[in-house]
Amino acid sequence: MAFLQLEGLSKRYGAIDAVVATDLAVEKGEFVSLLGPSGCGKTTTLQMIAGFVDATAGRIVLDGRDITHAKPSSRGLGVVFQSYALFPHMSVRDNVAFGLRMRKVSSADIDRRVSTVLNLVRLAPHAERYPRELSGGQRQRVALARALVIEPPVLLLDEPLSNLDANLREEMQFEIRRIQREVGITTLMVTHDQAEALSISDRVVVMQAGRVTQIDEPYKLYEHPRTQFISGFVGKANMLAGDIDAKGRPQVRHSPGDGALTLSLRPEKIDLLDAGSGRLQGRISVRYFLGSQWLYRIATELGELTVVRRNDGSAPLSEGTTVGLDWQPELLRVLAADEVHG
Repeated sequence: MAFLQLEGLSKRYGAIDAVVATDLAVEKGEFVSLLGPSGCGKTTTLQMIAGFVDATAGRIVLDGRDITHAKPSSRGLGVVFQSYALFPHMSVRDNVAFGLRMRKVSSADIDRRVSTVLNLVRLAPHAERYPRELSGGQRQRVALARALVIEPPVLLLDEPLSNLDANLREEMQFEIRRIQREVGITTLMVTHDQAEALSISDRVVVMQAGRVTQIDEPYKLYEHPRTQFISGFVGKANMLAGDIDAKGRPQVRHSPGDGALTLSLRPEKIDLLDAGSGRLQGRISVRYFLGSQWLYRIATELGELTVVRRNDGSAPLSEGTTVGLDWQPELLRVLAADEVHG
C-alpha cells in the first residue's frame, strides 16, 4: 500500500459535490501537486487530508493507519497556508519553535531542531527578526520551517506561492523542491498554476469540477493530455478538427466541416516557414514579445493558430506577413471529450 492513500474520498455540501470519489496513492518521499482552476475541489481535498474538513465518504489512510476521522492535531501533518499565518509578535525563531512548545518538547531539543530547520531554509541569520522585517519569500520560508520542524510524515502546501511576485515565485518553486528533496518528505501541493506544478512535481493530479481527470508525470501530462480541458489548461494548445488516416495516424482535416476527432497541437511544435512552404498557409495577425519567446497569432483556413518561436536574437516576423506552417504528424494528440463540466 502507498504511504498516503485516498480511497473514494468525497465531500458534499448540500446538493453540491465539491469532491467526487477521489482515489490517489502517494508514495513515501513523493512530491504530488493537485492542479486545477478555482472551485475544482483541490483545496477541499487537501483540507480533508489535514482534517480541517470532514469527509462525506471514503477513507484517508496514512502509513497503514486510517486517519479519516482523526483530529487534525493527532494526524501530525505539516501545513503551510496561503497566508503563511505567522505570529506577528513572535520572532522567526519563536514562530518556528511554536509547534514544538505546544507538543511539550524539551528546550534542548527545541533549540537543536529549530537551528537545523532554519539552516535548511537558509534563515539562520534572520532568526531574531520579526515577520514584518522579512521579505515575502523569507516569510514563506518561515512558514515552511514551522511546518517541517515538527518532523511531519506529510507536508501539505496550500497555494504557498500565490502571494509572491512572478520572479520570486519561480525562485521559491525551486527552493521548495530543494528543501523537499533534502528532507525527503512526502508532499502534496495545491496550485492553480500549471507552470508551478509541472516544474517541481513528481506527479500532477488534474482536477475539474470535483473530479480527478488525469494523474501523470509532468512531461507525460503535457505531451499526452487526455481531454480537451486538460490540453487547454496545462499549457497552451491549438485545437484542430481531424480524423485518422489509412495508416491509423491522426491527421488534420483541411476540408470544410468538422472532423470526427479533436486534435491538440502545442504552439512550440509548429514550424514557421516561408510563404508557399509547409502544409498550411497563414497570415500573422498579431505578435507578442515574451522575452525568451515570440508568440504569434496566425489566421489560417483552419482558424486562428498560436505559434511560439524561440527568441534567437533575430528580428521578429512582422504583423501581416504571410507564412507557411508545418508540423510533424506524430506530434498531434487525439483528445477525448471532456468528461465533466463546470
